[in-house]
Amino acid sequence: MVLAATADPPARRGSDYARLSRLVSEAGLLDRRPAGYAVRIVLTVAAFVAGWAAVPLVGDSWWQLAVAAALAVATTQVAFLGHDAGHRQMFRRRGPSEVAGLLAGNLAVGLSYGWWVDKHNRHHANPNHHDEDPDVGAGALVWSYEQAAATRGVGRRLARRQAWLFFPMLLLEGLALHVASVRALLGRDADGRYATPMRHRAVEGLLLALHAAGYLGLLFAVLPPGKALAFVAVHQGLWGLYMGCAFAPNHKGMPMPRAGEELDFLRKQVLTSRNVRGGRFVDVALGGLNYQIEHHLFPNMPRGNLRRARPIVRAYCAEHGVPYVETGLVESYRQALAHLHEVGRPLRG
Repeated sequence: MVLAATADPPARRGSDYARLSRLVSEAGLLDRRPAGYAVRIVLTVAAFVAGWAAVPLVGDSWWQLAVAAALAVATTQVAFLGHDAGHRQMFRRRGPSEVAGLLAGNLAVGLSYGWWVDKHNRHHANPNHHDEDPDVGAGALVWSYEQAAATRGVGRRLARRQAWLFFPMLLLEGLALHVASVRALLGRDADGRYATPMRHRAVEGLLLALHAAGYLGLLFAVLPPGKALAFVAVHQGLWGLYMGCAFAPNHKGMPMPRAGEELDFLRKQVLTSRNVRGGRFVDVALGGLNYQIEHHLFPNMPRGNLRRARPIVRAYCAEHGVPYVETGLVESYRQALAHLHEVGRPLRG
């Protein structure tokens, strides 16, 4: 999908974002919310710890699969905290943000914080950009006709039916994130330099090792091998599914800029993003990512302020003729899947 036409904006386009930023700042929405985050962290960590404490309490029982499912939810909520730390929504300074991110990502979830920050920053710089956003690069799924045409073999067969396979494939997303984290930690370029920049590579490696040892050690100490592997499959599969379902509504099926399409910062972020309605439950379930437009315009805005920023941003976009897309949760998935189905259409012919 290419960029849709917008209404003619007022003069001095380059200053549009600056004026919006001033409005948001004057409303106090960029101020940190330490009390709110303290409550959020305590509740999230308590649920996560309680889930793991239930494993030895339940013992050798198939009820462990229910524990695994509950832990998939808690694990995703911890990952959301790592996301917020990466954007410095919790703390203004880098040091505390990195500590929180490393503990949430590497130790608790088993996801490289340094790899994720590098990848996610590139996504924020050029969201949905055909050539520069790593989140829409060709992989198990393809996001453009060009990517679909370049597929071969199994990848081509997947691309033909990728809309139907989208949710089943997300069950492997957790495993893919763990593999990507290890590759980022160890991978080097041809010149011998590490391919992915990381500020704390040794610490990240240690924390990932501790996560793997604690995770597998606890499960195989409490459960026989078959049940332990079933627990891993349910936990990792549902965690990947939940993560994918939280991120999929944000940009999939939205316009994809290409090289040579020049947009100012306001339009680059708004035109490629989609908000999801749904009230407080959706706010919690999606970790605040349902306010994707506001999040992309102000990445370091605390999660709790995104809801309050929404009417300001929406009114400002209407004033300047910038389309502001907002749908329900089910409709957001329908649009994303429709895009995936359309991209695979030439291959089905």
